[in-house]
Amino acid sequence: MNNMSGMAKRQSGFTLIEIAIVLVIVGLLLGGVLQGQQLIENSRVRAAVNDIKGVPAAAYSYMDRYSRFPGDDGPSLVALTGRGGAWANITAFGNQNGTLDGAINLTFAPTLELLGFWQHLKAAGFIPGNPATIGAPALPQNPFGGLIGVNSGLIQGMPAGTNKLCMNNVPGSAAIALDGQLDDGLPNSGSFRANLTALPLAAAEATYDENNLYTVCIRI
Repeated sequence: MNNMSGMAKRQSGFTLIEIAIVLVIVGLLLGGVLQGQQLIENSRVRAAVNDIKGVPAAAYSYMDRYSRFPGDDGPSLVALTGRGGAWANITAFGNQNGTLDGAINLTFAPTLELLGFWQHLKAAGFIPGNPATIGAPALPQNPFGGLIGVNSGLIQGMPAGTNKLCMNNVPGSAAIALDGQLDDGLPNSGSFRANLTALPLAAAEATYDENNLYTVCIRI
């Protein structure tokens, strides 16, 4: 009986010191997980900034070479495929009016000039990919699992006739970070804007919410 009583005392539970140690370990683990998630998001934001800066840089390098904006280059498909090499496989050309014409609902499912923008950059070697690819598969993926598209229409309150680069499926916290780095931090003013719908047709939002997903667009 004395032995059993001693065992019961020894097995009665954790001491306060043991509980404190466990709580410290759990806190460290949770902190590590949260810090890791923050590092991943920061990395995605940096990659998105690089895309937002890199695609326009490629487009203006294209203009330097061909004196036309990619996608708007033409005036016929034969004129472009006649350049040979990778150009032989493209399917889109432009009307040379200086802007990327196409319905806003085709920003992320491109045809005509909105598709030609990506085909021309690929054919010229300014971005990687197969110039013959059409539709949504022709678009680059953004770091948040969405797509990158272009348009020159009336988007989120930004006027028609100006070329814009758009990304969809952008988490609220990332949209806030991007706007803060690239513009004025507000979703409805400046050159960088955001709305909640999958397409950039709607008016820009008045404020950001970290719990929402956004489509963001910036003038290029």
